[in-house]
Amino acid sequence: MTPASLLAAGLAPALAAEQKSAPVTDWAGRIGWLVGLALFVALVYWLMREGWKWRGHLQGDLPPLPIRPSAPDDPGPATLTMSGRYHGSTTAGQWLDRIVAHGLGARSRAELTLTDAGLDVVRPGAADFFVPAAALREARLDKGIAGKVLTEGGLLVVTWAHGDRLIDSGFRSDRAAEHAEWVDALNSMIKTDSTEGAER
Repeated sequence: MTPASLLAAGLAPALAAEQKSAPVTDWAGRIGWLVGLALFVALVYWLMREGWKWRGHLQGDLPPLPIRPSAPDDPGPATLTMSGRYHGSTTAGQWLDRIVAHGLGARSRAELTLTDAGLDVVRPGAADFFVPAAALREARLDKGIAGKVLTEGGLLVVTWAHGDRLIDSGFRSDRAAEHAEWVDALNSMIKTDSTEGAER
């Protein structure tokens, strides 16, 4: 054996001993840190929940949402349908001012149906709502709403009137290529409805 190999053989056990972690002896300190961390996380969660409830209380003046049973009996044939996700609603033009009253703050799956009567939003596990054609104001492509940011044009945003408030609601189709068709159809419906209203 050469001196170099003897030296390497002698260093190997020493290196292996150094790589072993020191045994944990302060269990009380570790447990204290874990309990403190758990309490901190619980406090943050509680504060977020209370903030959500308070925001809902402040938005208590928002009228109940129009729902499907109150839609016309014969809404006409479906112009467009979409399966995707509902990402939330905000005060129109203020993409961070989330509306949580009446379940509008809950993200969910969504099935959208556009007819001459308006926009029907069915949300499994959350409150459905119906936007009459006369309440529709604008449709556009956007990239974010209420804490959800996507690529440019990745979100279909529908602006509608409810009570004395304008609301932006964000949807994302399972097939994002559909968004442009929805924007065109909604804006065409809004323009037609506005023209007819002016003529009356």
